[in-house]
Amino acid sequence: MHSAREWANLPQIFHRKGGICLVSVSVRDNNVDQALRVLKKKMQREGLFREMKLRRHYEKPSERKAREASESVRRWRKMDRKRREKQ
Repeated sequence: MHSAREWANLPQIFHRKGGICLVSVSVRDNNVDQALRVLKKKMQREGLFREMKLRRHYEKPSERKAREASESVRRWRKMDRKRREKQ
């Protein structure tokens, strides 16, 4: 399980006034494995695991800018590559 400290570092969209998480999954027919898979997929889609990984350690603002710039270049190249494949 995740520690309380990791839950405290989640993005604000996952917080609720009285509780912690807005993401919910219903368990059908006592099938917990399927519910866990659905939950992990939802968390992956929201970028929760990535956010928690980034917040484990302090990141200097200059490092953050460099990381975001390289991510932007990577996204742009990927988009350009897909656009060229389409044509």
